[in-house]
Amino acid sequence: MKNALSWIFAWLLASICTFVFASIAHSQFVLLELVKIDIAIPAGEWLSMTLSDIIGLSVGYGGAICVAMLLCFGVLSLINKRFNLPVWSYIIFAALAMAVMLLAMQPILNVTLIAGARSTMGFIAQCCAGLIGGYVFARLRA
Repeated sequence: MKNALSWIFAWLLASICTFVFASIAHSQFVLLELVKIDIAIPAGEWLSMTLSDIIGLSVGYGGAICVAMLLCFGVLSLINKRFNLPVWSYIIFAALAMAVMLLAMQPILNVTLIAGARSTMGFIAQCCAGLIGGYVFARLRA
């Protein structure tokens, strides 16, 4: 029971970290695109929009990230029982889980819901958020 609770805690904390970093990255890439078309955004608005995105994306995008991380860490944990995976596998596969989730949104919903992931660098930033979440999970489970 204690092991299951620690796994759930690690998954939940990793999912939250992934979401927060992904949401911040999304906001920054969207705001940078606005700056590129000469829209002035004061520092206070920059921060306000970032915090607003974290709150506004929490249910939809946060939920999708939680599911993606649950599948990723769940499958890896099962494989780990038999093959003793290296710690870095959780980090890499969490980034891949983010990539698969984002790529799956396009054909299913016919739109890239996360505007900050529309550019190559934005997409990579979202995957890097997965790296952070994978690191958190791996550290908590090590």
